[in-house]
Amino acid sequence: MGNSPRVIRILSVDDHPLLRKGIAAVLGAEPDMKLVAEASNGEEAIDKFREHRPDITLMDLQMPGLNGIEAMSRILSEFPDARVIVLTTYHGDAQVMRALRAGAQSYLLKGHDQELIEVIHAVVEGRKRIPPEIAAEIAEHATDEELTVREIEALRLIAAGNSNKQIADRLFVAEATIKSRVTNILSKLGANDRAHAVTIAIRRGIIEF
Repeated sequence: MGNSPRVIRILSVDDHPLLRKGIAAVLGAEPDMKLVAEASNGEEAIDKFREHRPDITLMDLQMPGLNGIEAMSRILSEFPDARVIVLTTYHGDAQVMRALRAGAQSYLLKGHDQELIEVIHAVVEGRKRIPPEIAAEIAEHATDEELTVREIEALRLIAAGNSNKQIADRLFVAEATIKSRVTNILSKLGANDRAHAVTIAIRRGIIEF
C-alpha cells in the first residue's frame, strides 16, 4: 500500500462565526486538509495554537482585544516555525507591510476560496505568496517616505476630530510642533488637507477608524 497523503492541519482565526463556517466548508472539501481548531480573537488564537500546533494558521487582522498582528507576533516569538496566512478584508499597503514584517507568509483577501487552497499548499512547501493586486499596492507606495510614530499619533487624533491646539494639549507639546507634523503628514501622503489625509491613511491601513 502507498503512503497516505500528508494532511495539513489548520487553525482558523476570525471573530465572525459565519466566515469561520465558510472557511470550514472550503477546507472540508479538500482531502489533504483538516481544520483542527477555531478561534474568535487573538488571545484564543494563541491558546489554540499552543494546544494544537497547526501546520497553518489563517489569521484575521481586525478582532476585539488582541488583534491579528499582535497575536501572530506572539505566536511566532514562541513558535518561530509557525506558518501564518493573513486572511482579511483589509488591503492597504501599510497594513500589508505590518503583517509581513510581523512574520506572515502570505496576505490574502477573503472570498478568494480557490486561491486560498493554492496559497496554503505554497506556504506548507515553504514559499511565500502575495496576490498580484496586493503586490501592486505595495509597489505603488514602495518609495514613499513613511510617517513617523509621532506623525501617526497626531493623525489618529486628527481623525478623532481634534484641532491642532487640542492635539498639542493632549501630547504636551507646542501647537507649532503639531502644525509642523501636520505639514509633514500632508506632504508624505500627498493630501490636500487634514480630512484628505485621514481618508488616505485609513484606505492604506496606516490608521484604523
